[in-house]
Amino acid sequence: MNSSSAVVTGIGVVAPTGVTTAEHWASVLAGKSGLGRITRFDAGDYPVRVAGQVPGFRAAEQVPARLVPQTDRGTHFGLAAAADALTDARVNPQELPEYEMAVVTAASSGGTEFGQHEMERLYTKGPDWVGAYQSIAWFYAATTGQVSIRHGMRGPCGVICTEQAGGLDVLGQARRLLGSGSRLVLGGGADASLCPYGLVAQLSNGGLSAEPDPARAYLPFDADASGYVPGEGAAMLVIEDEAAAAARGATVYGRLAGYAAGFDPPPGSPRPPALARTIRAALAEARLAPGDVDVVFADAAGTSAPAPRPPTGWRPRRWPRCSPRAASR
Repeated sequence: MNSSSAVVTGIGVVAPTGVTTAEHWASVLAGKSGLGRITRFDAGDYPVRVAGQVPGFRAAEQVPARLVPQTDRGTHFGLAAAADALTDARVNPQELPEYEMAVVTAASSGGTEFGQHEMERLYTKGPDWVGAYQSIAWFYAATTGQVSIRHGMRGPCGVICTEQAGGLDVLGQARRLLGSGSRLVLGGGADASLCPYGLVAQLSNGGLSAEPDPARAYLPFDADASGYVPGEGAAMLVIEDEAAAAARGATVYGRLAGYAAGFDPPPGSPRPPALARTIRAALAEARLAPGDVDVVFADAAGTSAPAPRPPTGWRPRRWPRCSPRAASR
């Protein structure tokens, strides 16, 4: 496939900075943070108090009613963002060959909150109280599957689990799929692990910030960086073959010109970090020189080296439930 033949024609965003693409972009232009004190559950017994929570999202208004109790909050986000992206791209999936439309999403976890509720039922009431949808709502590919089913997209579908790099890897996979017969790829990422179970799972890696001030909790590239903060949300893109997009007069936001991925060696290895050669590989695939690049967007966890660990001996004194007003079920 020619590296210039993959273009982005639709965008959908559900984020702490806004529940639509327009709201999110306005927050970006204004430099508005989406971080705040955790309110989805009582986090008083946890060392982490700050997170990026999606405000004002009502699943019943964004997702088909039958899917709300069957799926996790992260999947709700993904379904809403996918629908917005298709609307933005002016794509009606029913008018396209079903096997030429693909879905790929990234996720760092599955339906964590959904799973917590079912585990609570298991341990407090017994196995007969565990819902049948636990089997399809908790795993990483749930959002991909639900988006595919809802829009009749029966081409190649998958999920990529590469943590913070997942969204970029989805773009690389989308380009590959367009080069192997797909006409359109609906791709992006969705996560929602802001519940006690999800927070404890993230605490185990030692990288979360315990700073209680939302303005100071996440300071990437700063000497005072203390870690990253958990968050939730989704972003989905419609990625099309350039010729197909031009044929229907689609608006093009951008072109996926080059992609490369690398993996750093373990600490103490004599091998150099992978970033430089990965950048060179992406530029080579795009047939660009470094001077052709106008802007670079860098991602950072905001952790010190080595990463901080949770307070020694810390254990939650109780297992708070997510508040009824915020629960996904």
